[in-house]
Amino acid sequence: MIRNGEISMSEVKRILRKYWWILPLTIISGGALGLGATMVLPKKFTSQSRVQIHEQSVSHELVKPVLTEATNQRVVLMQEDILSRTQLQAIIEQLGLYPSDRGSVHMEDLVLRLRNAVEITPPDTILGIQSRQLPGFYINVTFNNPETANRICSEITRRFMEKNATEVTEASRRAKEFMQQQADEAKRSLDEQDAKLAEFKKKYMGSLPDQQNANLSLLQTMDSQLEAVTQAISRAQQDRAMNESLLTAQIATWKATTTTGGASPETLDQQLTTLQEQLSSLQSRYTPEHPDVIKTKNQIEQLKKRIADAPKTSVTLANSAPSEMEPPAIQQLRAKVRQDDMSIADLTKRQNQIQSQIGVLQGRLQLSPGVEQQFKELTRSYQAASDSYNELLRKRDQASIATELLQQQQGETFSMEDPPSLPMTPSFPKKPIFAGGGLAGGLALGLAVLYLFAALDSSMHSERDVEVCLKLPVLALVPTIDPSGKGQGRVKELGFASTRQ
Repeated sequence: MIRNGEISMSEVKRILRKYWWILPLTIISGGALGLGATMVLPKKFTSQSRVQIHEQSVSHELVKPVLTEATNQRVVLMQEDILSRTQLQAIIEQLGLYPSDRGSVHMEDLVLRLRNAVEITPPDTILGIQSRQLPGFYINVTFNNPETANRICSEITRRFMEKNATEVTEASRRAKEFMQQQADEAKRSLDEQDAKLAEFKKKYMGSLPDQQNANLSLLQTMDSQLEAVTQAISRAQQDRAMNESLLTAQIATWKATTTTGGASPETLDQQLTTLQEQLSSLQSRYTPEHPDVIKTKNQIEQLKKRIADAPKTSVTLANSAPSEMEPPAIQQLRAKVRQDDMSIADLTKRQNQIQSQIGVLQGRLQLSPGVEQQFKELTRSYQAASDSYNELLRKRDQASIATELLQQQQGETFSMEDPPSLPMTPSFPKKPIFAGGGLAGGLALGLAVLYLFAALDSSMHSERDVEVCLKLPVLALVPTIDPSGKGQGRVKELGFASTRQ
């Protein structure tokens, strides 16, 4: 008897002794039903292939791959594309799948049926590796015919391989073309900046920042040259004045001599005074050994002798014609005066040139701050364009190298490690699973039946059953013996309850 949903161990033993045959019956029946189901249910066969993903053999630090997407994401995108309606419909038509349903079932349903039959799963080893990179994946195709499952799996695998090769090649081509276009645009920009910089240098030649120190040094040199030329002009002007005064005196003496044949003492005295003044001027400027000082002294001595010999000199006729040829001394003085004029003219021209150059240098130095600012802006723009161009060239070369690696099978590639299998045993239904399930179900059913029998049994078999049922204490237990002898060894207990309150 079950009390409050609880069953005692003695009750369990009693039920098992009485109905032990129920458990074997239900277990065997469940197992038989499971095995029978495997014979009745339609069989499914699973063809499997394994695609291995090989990473780029060259370090990413040396050559960056052209594919920036993670392999996991790329596989998912390829899966969505290959298992799309268009692709699966093409496979159905190519392999002639579902021939009996083609006329009665809509193509969308057939595509959905085929999509459910294809499963892409990662390998079990991914759980034990540290890298997040997908090492590969399995392609499982479940169909009611093993050959058809193998053909579908082969076609799906082939499309994965072709899709990967196409994407990698196309990505490499696009990356290379894009880098080439960007490099060409950067080259044009760099050429424009180069032309602007060259035009600026040509326009402000001499006022550039790197020429400022040279301009200052050249300006100091020009100042020194200007000072030297100015002093030279001053000396040349003084020489000319002296030579011109000497020439004037010599001409006056020569004219007086050629006109009167002699000179009066007063005229000679005046000449002597003039020569002495010139000598004093020369001595203040030159040393006594200077040729002009010596020459002037000689002229003074000759003039003194003439003054001393003047009364004894015979007087020439007044109408005698004077000599037309000037004395060599006068000609020399005239040559010196002309030479002094030429020297002064050359020095003046040189002075003007130096002053003009000094003005140009001063103008350059005044323009230097503004020119330096503009030059810095142009230089920064040119440097930025140059850096961008060089970076694009480097990336273009990397894209070319990555393309070469892919062509040499050194980049990221897919390889078929395990070809699609031809299943010999069905993947559904599996006899061990169905048989085990049937046995477990039979055991559960047997236990449920035994529990039901125990719950429906209302007879009393123990002192506690009597106390619970009659709510009276038990005074004695009287055993009963089966007269037929079949129940020997089995004691039925009967309880007598006290009637006293």
